[in-house]
Amino acid sequence: MMELTTLWFVLITVLFTGFFILEGFDYGVGTLFPFISEKKEDRRMVLRTIGPVWDGNEVWMITAGGALFAAFPHVYATMFSTFYFALFLMLLALIVRGVAFELRGRYDSDEWRRYWDGAIFFGSALPAVLWGVAVTDLFKGLPIDEHMVYTGTFFDLLSAHSVLGGLAFFLVFAYHGASFLTLRLADAKLLGRARKLAKHSGGWAILVFVLFIFMTFATTDFLKSLPAVVLLLGAALVFVLGYLAMLRGCGKGSFIMSTLAIALTTVSVFTALFPRLMVSSLNPDWSLTITNASSTPYTLSIMTTAALCLVPVVLLYQGWTYWIFRKRVSAEDLKQGH
Repeated sequence: MMELTTLWFVLITVLFTGFFILEGFDYGVGTLFPFISEKKEDRRMVLRTIGPVWDGNEVWMITAGGALFAAFPHVYATMFSTFYFALFLMLLALIVRGVAFELRGRYDSDEWRRYWDGAIFFGSALPAVLWGVAVTDLFKGLPIDEHMVYTGTFFDLLSAHSVLGGLAFFLVFAYHGASFLTLRLADAKLLGRARKLAKHSGGWAILVFVLFIFMTFATTDFLKSLPAVVLLLGAALVFVLGYLAMLRGCGKGSFIMSTLAIALTTVSVFTALFPRLMVSSLNPDWSLTITNASSTPYTLSIMTTAALCLVPVVLLYQGWTYWIFRKRVSAEDLKQGH
């Protein structure tokens, strides 16, 4: 029978996988938003594609953070103190982004809309980059001492590898968002622009992603886990296949493949980490693991019962939301106020 600590490691992996898939296209749409069209009607249609779901997508991040806090409190404490300034910047960006969604249409002014459109780009692009940096740092290793205390500074979080990881996340999410738009827009011209942006961002994403994989293999202990290596190489292959599908004009195939690539990448990272959750670059024995950083068995047992009852409800609700808003967005929806 699977131990509760392992079970919660798996559950946190699932939550972060769902978050990166759903919020990934969300970030991608926001990143591409200023570039897809200059017309205000076109931009309204683009926003309509994520309007009903973007806030629900962010719930996955909150749930993952809550699960991490309850199941592995020492990891939560160390991680949040380590990435304190980065998380502050991310929170600021997400606040600005949420406010921009609500305020950009309040006044019929081009200057007003341009300001908030830039805020949407900033609030989408910055978190994507920061997540890439953070995830790379987790398995690359951070200066954590024997007391589970981060001894570095903000700039110790930045390296050639982590910056490349941030750029890879940014480009992959941009492509993921463009693929999503090809499934949700009805206007032929907007569809053409979305496909064009997907082709440009996808080409760069493949290049940076492959470089990121090579650097990961060269500078970390990723190669010690054969399943993790297979999953990461599989993610690269699937992503390339998705890009080829986009070149053939198959947006649905492209989106499915980019979704699978993000899932495989996330699972590969957690597989390479297991049983660790944060790697210490000072001493491997000082790494935070599912054993030395977990809650008590009693706490984990209560949480497991609660999760088994509530997680299916959340999944059903979010699935119903996507089903309700599955239709393509057209100019008619704007006229009818839908």
